[in-house]
Amino acid sequence: MSIAICPGSFDPITLGHLNIIRRTAKIFDRVIVCVMFNSTKTAPMFSVEERLDMVSRAVAKYPNVTVDTFSGLLAEYAKDHEGAVLVKGLRAASDFEYEFQMNLINKQINPALETMFLTADGKYTFLSSSVVREMAMYGADLTGLVPDEIIEDIKRKAKQWRA
Repeated sequence: MSIAICPGSFDPITLGHLNIIRRTAKIFDRVIVCVMFNSTKTAPMFSVEERLDMVSRAVAKYPNVTVDTFSGLLAEYAKDHEGAVLVKGLRAASDFEYEFQMNLINKQINPALETMFLTADGKYTFLSSSVVREMAMYGADLTGLVPDEIIEDIKRKAKQWRA
């Protein structure tokens, strides 16, 4: 059985993320979307539990996709899923530079770990969780940027942050 791990902070999950997950689910027998804690990012808008819930609702329509969380090193998480391949989405050349460095570090920790890069669909190359958070803070329409299932969650959280 082929297994892919699609890691990310998903704060919140976007349609760009979902596009990579959907395409990965067509390639692999099983896909684990792993909600990670990113120590280099400022305070997340959503708790890990909230992100797990939103991601779970967004991927519910894909029968071979499950959701998990991990707060350690991704290469260590992958050791628990022997033979799994990391799948990373790339929007621009700058993403490749960063992800290539991460791949080299992951290989140092877990030499058996492979990474596959999928380029973003053109309509999502501008889209990031930080863009969504910023738009939400100003009450902008999030339709077409995030899964419909979570728009109200984002609006509610942005309203709390503005207060």
